Amino acid sequence: MDVSTTLARLGNAAASFLNGKHQLFIDGKFVDAKSGKTFDVFEPASGQMVAKVAAADAADVDLAVNAARRAFEEGPWSKMIPSQRAKLINKLADLVEDNAEELAQIESLDNGKPVTFARMIDIGGTVDMLRYMAGWCQRINGETITPSIPGDWHVYTLREPVGVVGQIVPWNFPLAMASWKIGPALAAGCTIVLKPAEQTPLSAIRLAQLIAEAEFPPGVINVLPGLGETAGAAIAAHPGVDKVAFTGSTEVGKLIVRAAAGNLKKVSLELGGKSPVVVFPDVDMQAAIPGAANAIFFNTGQVCTAGSRLYAHKKVFDQLVEGVVGVAKNIKVGVGLDPATQIGPLVSDEQLFRVTGYIAAGQKEGAKVAVGGKRIGEDGYFVQPTILTDTNPSMSVVREEIFGPVICAMPFDDNDLDRIAREANATSYGLAASIWTSNFGVAHKMAKRIKAGSVWINTHNMVDPAVPFGGYKQSGWGREMGHQAIELYTETKSVFASL
Repeated sequence: MDVSTTLARLGNAAASFLNGKHQLFIDGKFVDAKSGKTFDVFEPASGQMVAKVAAADAADVDLAVNAARRAFEEGPWSKMIPSQRAKLINKLADLVEDNAEELAQIESLDNGKPVTFARMIDIGGTVDMLRYMAGWCQRINGETITPSIPGDWHVYTLREPVGVVGQIVPWNFPLAMASWKIGPALAAGCTIVLKPAEQTPLSAIRLAQLIAEAEFPPGVINVLPGLGETAGAAIAAHPGVDKVAFTGSTEVGKLIVRAAAGNLKKVSLELGGKSPVVVFPDVDMQAAIPGAANAIFFNTGQVCTAGSRLYAHKKVFDQLVEGVVGVAKNIKVGVGLDPATQIGPLVSDEQLFRVTGYIAAGQKEGAKVAVGGKRIGEDGYFVQPTILTDTNPSMSVVREEIFGPVICAMPFDDNDLDRIAREANATSYGLAASIWTSNFGVAHKMAKRIKAGSVWINTHNMVDPAVPFGGYKQSGWGREMGHQAIELYTETKSVFASL
């Protein structure tokens, strides 16, 4: 497939942006990288290059951190009252909404995801997140405390912004993940150095243009596309960064922690997952079949909470697997900008190699392919929606995060909730899980037993700006969204006054 077929589907605004210059955004200005270096951006449906983007490295990170420090320490950001911050965040949300179709097309082109999903989930979710966090600007408060010390005291706490934050976001939901990071940081009064993933930098660059249009003060938000091993590593290690927030793989998250140790900067991490989907025999199969399929095939399985381990009671196992196989066979796989597409390609050749490698490894270890299992065509990064059966916990496909449309289906023959939960919890991850049953007593008992940051009952992959999101175990540190996200970007100061 030639990339021109995909580019022909772009609207005028997205095409104009794509044909423009893609620079760094530092201190309120668009600039080339100090080194003059660029990197290529590839369109996943064809595997062909569609843009060149300025490649930030340590020198650019230093400029951006210094700009963010000036904006934080000297103003006007630090002197801005909460309602003014809220007004700017809401203005940015309005601009994202006004340019929704262009942004959805850019996201679809860059990531490969269906434009219909990008429009509703990625762009709609970004708007919702920014507006929700704008509301927190005027609700960040300390408290008064009555101590037990003899004498007369006035004791209170202040909640203050952390300072300059480095934020590194992934390629699976590029714009939405940026909003998860910048929304609470701005509400708290922090300044930002944001690095998008090198696979998908385009929507972040367009967001930077909207930030400039919204008239945020220079240095408040800096956007640095670049490679992880250069720009990302420099942000994590920079002594002028007070906090780093990262979303991505657990392996890279561990590198972030080590890099952040130099000045003991605060760290929050939203990392990998291997989420179980637990189906009980009394389930409504009309809901469970599409629910289990959507849990793994949505966004081509490139979701940290993807339901990649399917545990079903033996009474319904065959029916459930047969139903999900039927869904997989009928999914429309295609170019993201085609409105009929239900799942697009994987994001990169690296990801294609990873996913197909896991499928091959699973088969070598004894897993059977119920459906899918192969690459589609020779152009682009397409892979078939895949269901593996005869899998067991010793297999790499069951233990490790694949990050593709591959589910491992396993039956259980048990009514002991503790034993079922132990099997579901037998992973180093703990990001999410879903429970499917008509018995809400069982559902809520299981929800208490599952070691995961999010547990969904008769649904999967649901998030909301007001609901905290994050993981147990090696799925991360901290919670994003909800008021807990504000806590990630603030410090608590205690004040004792002797009266």
